[in-house]
Amino acid sequence: MHISDGVLPPQTWAAGYAIAGAAVTYALAKKTDVSDVPKMAVVTSAVFVASLIHIPVGPTSVHFILTGLAGVLLGWRAVPSIFVALTLQSLLFQHGGLTTIGVNTVTMGFPALAAYAVFRVGTRLKLNAKYLLFGGLAGGLAIALSTVLLFLALLTMGENPGWLLTYVVVPHMVILAIEAVVTGAFAQFVAKVKPEILLRDRSKEVLG
Repeated sequence: MHISDGVLPPQTWAAGYAIAGAAVTYALAKKTDVSDVPKMAVVTSAVFVASLIHIPVGPTSVHFILTGLAGVLLGWRAVPSIFVALTLQSLLFQHGGLTTIGVNTVTMGFPALAAYAVFRVGTRLKLNAKYLLFGGLAGGLAIALSTVLLFLALLTMGENPGWLLTYVVVPHMVILAIEAVVTGAFAQFVAKVKPEILLRDRSKEVLG
């Protein structure tokens, strides 16, 4: 899910920085409750570590992302959280590139927001196991949208779409299934033991 330096044309990674910069600025401009700071730190650490765990899939490999989980827990604050995690990964482990931090933030951060929106809407419904269901949906949706955005970004370098489908899109379906289960189970567990983490009303954040 991380794009390295030298892969994308300058206009693509420049646009990525512009979009990501605007999103991070908007998120940081929002009033942050002091109680949210530890949560942001924990989620940033989780995203940082998860992306270092690779799973071989055929001739390639994929890694965990946890952006759906980040979105469920942080809302708009998932964007700067993901940005920081990506920056540290690039600087410390050369995982992803410096020029592509903006694009990588967009491909991972915006799906996290979509996941959060779906989760918040879904958990307002009167359904049994709604946290498990919509947590799983949020986790899977984040990976699906990230994969689509990654595919579109890589198309700008002139690669064969068939090659991208085989080696980029299809392998990430494994991660989609795993993260859907993990995020759903996590949401269900937290809803039972510490529901205030999930039930705090932040609908205004998603709606702007």
